[in-house]
Amino acid sequence: MRRFQRRTFLNLTADAVAGLAISRIARAETYPSRSVRLIVGFPPGSAADIVARVVAQSLSERLGQQVVVENRPGASTNIATEVVVRSPPDGYTLLMVTVPNAINAKLYANLSFNFIRDIVTVAGFDRSFFVMVTNPAFPAKTVSEFIAYAKANPGKVDMASNGTGTVTHLAGAFLWR
Repeated sequence: MRRFQRRTFLNLTADAVAGLAISRIARAETYPSRSVRLIVGFPPGSAADIVARVVAQSLSERLGQQVVVENRPGASTNIATEVVVRSPPDGYTLLMVTVPNAINAKLYANLSFNFIRDIVTVAGFDRSFFVMVTNPAFPAKTVSEFIAYAKANPGKVDMASNGTGTVTHLAGAFLWR
């Protein structure tokens, strides 16, 4: 019985592994072979929509297939998330995940999906920051002045948000507590 030298054994092992990998690659379908949907849980013109359209354009150029942004606003992104969860898990329906997706897991008791179990992270590509703005004629010029003014004048300060459970809504609620 012939003794294999270590180098020969390692070469044969590497060849066998490479052969298995190459055969899998050869059988794999080229992705994407058709257009991809990028679902956004906010209306057209929102910050998430704008970011999604920039990303979709770049992905379309890179992948050689159209990446179509589809807006499904409502229920603090739950409608969009449900569309993706109910789609085939083939990589052709993607979700633009934003902070409300994480918030919704605690905010809504009866979701028809489990965000952690039913959604898989593919890539991260955006980081958002928030700014508080007022009319220049407003008497407060700093956040602490604004809070003092709001406490001294209950019911006179309004706030806008993207909807219940969104980051802007929760930031405002946190500010008022």
